[in-house]
Amino acid sequence: MQKIFNLFDFSQKVDYKNEVLAGLTVAMTMIPESLSFAILAGFPPLVGLYAAFIMGIITAVLGGRPGMVSGGAGATVVVLIALMNSHGLEYVFAAVAMAGIIQIAVGVFKLGKFIRLVPQPVMFGFVNGLAVIIFTAQLEQFKEIINGQVQWLTGDALLIMMVLVALTIGIILILPKITKTVPPSLVAILVVFAIVYFFGIETRQVKDIASVSGSLPPFHIPQVPFTWEMLQVIFPYGLIMAAVGLTEGLLTLNLVDEITGTRGRSNKECVAQGTANIANGFFYGMGGCPMLAQTLVNLSSGSRARLSGIIAAFTILAIILVGAPVIELLPMAALTGVMIMVAVGTFEWTSFRTFRRMPKSDVLVMVLVTLVTILLHNLALAVLIGVIISALVFAWDNAKRIRARKRIDEEGIKHYEIYGPLFFGSVQAFNDKFDVLNDPEEVIIDFSESRVVDMSGIEALNKLTERYHKEGKKLHLRYLSEDCRRLLSNADAIIEVNILEDPTYKLAVDKT
Repeated sequence: MQKIFNLFDFSQKVDYKNEVLAGLTVAMTMIPESLSFAILAGFPPLVGLYAAFIMGIITAVLGGRPGMVSGGAGATVVVLIALMNSHGLEYVFAAVAMAGIIQIAVGVFKLGKFIRLVPQPVMFGFVNGLAVIIFTAQLEQFKEIINGQVQWLTGDALLIMMVLVALTIGIILILPKITKTVPPSLVAILVVFAIVYFFGIETRQVKDIASVSGSLPPFHIPQVPFTWEMLQVIFPYGLIMAAVGLTEGLLTLNLVDEITGTRGRSNKECVAQGTANIANGFFYGMGGCPMLAQTLVNLSSGSRARLSGIIAAFTILAIILVGAPVIELLPMAALTGVMIMVAVGTFEWTSFRTFRRMPKSDVLVMVLVTLVTILLHNLALAVLIGVIISALVFAWDNAKRIRARKRIDEEGIKHYEIYGPLFFGSVQAFNDKFDVLNDPEEVIIDFSESRVVDMSGIEALNKLTERYHKEGKKLHLRYLSEDCRRLLSNADAIIEVNILEDPTYKLAVDKT
């Protein structure tokens, strides 16, 4: 059967049992994270659950990758903490909608492929920085406000908090060794909840932060002034959130492609993310992006279609509508323990083992991205800095690779056989290869093992031609690739070089 509205492929064989069970499991793992991330950012917990539902349902239906799960992810929420502290929740909703608009634009203009430009050391640094931020944020749960002053917990309150957090972590670590049929984070929360409830232990609960009782996500236009000043405030946050969400989302998509042996549609996923975030901005959600941990849970539960994501989203909605009285009794210690384990699982511990085997430049990039992420809480800026430094290191390494083998044939013509790319970084080394004063009357530069990459390379050829011309000598270029000759042809008005005819490449006769 054909796809209907390009949403579902009904020719795909779906295991409904696996899809339903996977969806329920994903919902149970997403709820504590959504609550914890919302509380981490200072949002009402209900805003986190709304985001989990809205992101989940829209991306499940419209997304470019069946089996991938989206929700209120920590990577995007962390970006909005500073805006929440400075301007409040309404500006957060406006920034989330702005992020959605940017993400749709990226998808429409088919820019999703540029995620390939993010090097692995940058991603290591990004993920490690995010993990540290999530972990350190949990320390706030060990503090309390007394007479307007923030102080660390002491006495029994501190002891109870530490024991309950440790119990949560212990269950999450040990349970998978016994059984993998139930999510360990869910079991840990239920066990800690039961202990606190039945033994009447006094400790901070979700209701002490805010109520999670709610109805369907209400339509809500962000209450912000529609002025240029407002746009100046929200646009940077929207841009950063969009970039972080797309980065994490498209990397997750690539991972799912590898696991399933199929191929997702990155640009379609960008549009789906954008649509979901716009909906979040107008329906009281904190926004989000694909969630790596929940996606892996979904895949490991046997899901390969969109149904599990839809089931997960509606399960979360049902909990919002009827399960709030129970959710509000959850101990914060349990959620703190879950988030600590999320941070531990997010951190790329393998990056430490690769330190000795990685080039020093890659180690520097990874550490720098991690530090920028931690210190500035600006994940997009950290990724951008890492990409730029990696590109400069790559350019420097390639600049050193250009070489020239020289010989004079029986006709007295000198040949320079060039190896390596000619671009802005290698121009100086390229020019140093030539002995214009002592070369014979005719010189040929062989580019069969090289190529002209950019305008700097073209200008270098032009100046080299002029140097030989001033000495009354003739310079020819041979074996230029098709793209190199196209560059030279486009620059014909500002340069004058000679391209030697070659029967293999069918080049034009010498330019004059």
